[in-house]
Amino acid sequence: MRMCSIASGSSGNCVYVGSEATHLLVDAGISGKKTEGGLQELGISGRDLDGILITHEHADHISGLGVLARKYGIPMYATKGTIQAVMQMKSMGNIEPELWTEVREDQRFTIKDLVINPLRISHDAAQPVAYRISYGSKKVAVCTDLGVYNDYTVECLKGLDAILLEANHDVNMLQVGPYPYPLKQRILGSRGHLSNENSGRLLCRILHDGLKHISLGHLSQDNNLPELAYETVRMEISLGENPYRAEDFQIQVARRSELSPVMVI
Repeated sequence: MRMCSIASGSSGNCVYVGSEATHLLVDAGISGKKTEGGLQELGISGRDLDGILITHEHADHISGLGVLARKYGIPMYATKGTIQAVMQMKSMGNIEPELWTEVREDQRFTIKDLVINPLRISHDAAQPVAYRISYGSKKVAVCTDLGVYNDYTVECLKGLDAILLEANHDVNMLQVGPYPYPLKQRILGSRGHLSNENSGRLLCRILHDGLKHISLGHLSQDNNLPELAYETVRMEISLGENPYRAEDFQIQVARRSELSPVMVI
């Protein structure tokens, strides 16, 4: 099983998750050309994709979706609210309705040899979800765009082998930065984005000996720095109430516009 961020950040998100037999994308928020370039680096093409899992309808998660869907006829999976929101967007162009499959939070479904479980998240979108994906005993998750987490989130993310988790912003950078006040409040709110500190605190609650790979994703271009996200999360882990230190885990920061190192599980 492999997981790899093709692009991750406030300007576009696209994550590959697959086995030998099954190839999926979580979101398609970059151009079709860039998506295909990333897939080629992974040794596959758009024709090999078995599905695209959509987390929600914001542009940085779906901007390349229409192109890929029309070119390859790839099945797309999303909640009812997300499907309705996407289909209302003129920028998507014509997408055949039969390509959509509606999914529901906490109801597992399978795509060939992968089992997918959509998870509820708190974000200012129609009906957003994160995804936990299993291949046999191997389990990974892509969890971004959540303003807060709770005990439900923690339970859903326990027992993973790898995770791509949001570390969107540094609170101080955001507060003193150029964004207008309402946007700052949206990002900091319960339906906004996870800060570096809260990303580290959430990780502290799901760490276990079998968690082999941690990738920090969806970093803000204006309110974060890769080095700052990395060091802040490491500090939260090392100083948090858990038996681990940051050096016990492989932690990386997903790159904004290029392929990140592949996590092999």
